Amino acid sequence: MVNSLDNNPPHQVVIVGGGFGGLYAAKTLAKAAVNVTLIDKRNFHLFQPLLYQVATGALSPADISSPLRSVLSKSKNTKVLLGEVNNIDPEAQKVIVGDEAIAYDTLIVATGAKHSYFGKDNWEEFAPGLKTVEDAIEMRSRIFSAFEAAEKETDAEKRRAWLTFVIVGGGPTGVELAGAIAELANQTLKEDFRNIDTSEAKILLLEGLDRILPPFAPELSQEAEASLTRLGVVVQTKTLVTNIENDTVTLKQGDEVKEIASKTVLWAAGVKASAMGKVLAEHTGAQCDRAGRIIVEPDLSIKGHPNIFVVGDLANFSHQNGKPLPGVAPVAKQEGEYVATLVQQRLAGKSLPPFAYVDHGSLAMIGHNSAVVDLGFIKLKGFVAWLFWLVIHIYFLIEFNNKLVVMIQWAWNYFTRNRGARLITGQESLTEFVISADNKQPVNV
Repeated sequence: MVNSLDNNPPHQVVIVGGGFGGLYAAKTLAKAAVNVTLIDKRNFHLFQPLLYQVATGALSPADISSPLRSVLSKSKNTKVLLGEVNNIDPEAQKVIVGDEAIAYDTLIVATGAKHSYFGKDNWEEFAPGLKTVEDAIEMRSRIFSAFEAAEKETDAEKRRAWLTFVIVGGGPTGVELAGAIAELANQTLKEDFRNIDTSEAKILLLEGLDRILPPFAPELSQEAEASLTRLGVVVQTKTLVTNIENDTVTLKQGDEVKEIASKTVLWAAGVKASAMGKVLAEHTGAQCDRAGRIIVEPDLSIKGHPNIFVVGDLANFSHQNGKPLPGVAPVAKQEGEYVATLVQQRLAGKSLPPFAYVDHGSLAMIGHNSAVVDLGFIKLKGFVAWLFWLVIHIYFLIEFNNKLVVMIQWAWNYFTRNRGARLITGQESLTEFVISADNKQPVNV
């Protein structure tokens, strides 16, 4: 804690959320003359860009997670609290965590986003998304359970349904999931089963727009699609999902409607703001966009509340080019660092120019030795892009031990084509997961 040399208590900064935005704000304030309280409902920082590798068995959750207390242990002015903020009182300048009220002078909210099913929330049961460790474990269980169930299935039609994987959404997460599952089916698992040929698995990647990876340059989108096609992925653009139920995905392509039998549907399409967006809007009068994100001022504060800031996926910052900044880690990192610096400048009686995001580029992994990288001034593809992707993701991992473990795991996977974390775990065992298409009762396999 900071010791005050006069009668004034130190400035209290409360940060809600330990993702990239919140964590980098706390790290930037580590040596400032303020007291920092970081509150998160999880005791760890999660490197979300690599969650898809947990979902496909390449990495374990601990490989991409770092305990918040460990990361901030040397920040003596920082206190970490495990809890969930459920309310805010801007007039009293307090956040409510359970029954406890925590006072702040500056509040930084960085609670991120969650899945959006575009009003069809009942689809979540059939098509899990990928935002948390639990999501990744659930997805991993479904993927590997599908192969196990196909190995047992004697009915050819039902077996095809088990070996059909549908990924909804052609952004980086969907592309990376599709490529990883294709490599599982065609390489990693090919010699592991006796009754099925895993290379017969059908992986469909569905995108509503006219190309996958819409934020990338068109030529890189084409390269990504060509690379996925070589892996055996069927890419379908201009395709809308209109229903998901009873192991069937209903698609609309122009005026044509199709139904695809699939036991494993994975969601990588939409996101919406966390519940804190609604709480902030109700208590501060802040405006929200259609996804529930808070529309922030040029300095990332809430209009009318200059001491409340929103960063990361929860913020709609449209002051740079008229469009909201993308919900990616570099945006959250830069916003967190900016707000932390702004707080220090204000306390020193100074100011900062409005926030300006520096876009260092976009990356997406396709598969073994294949990726696309758009740096603006240069565009990379293939092996060079793949190496660049590896280096950047290692760099952004928080702790040294995570960097080391992931590098070793990737090196092993590269030479052996093996994915050692192929565990079926979670709330649903394989027995609970496999459901009879006739009576919808668990089938013991």
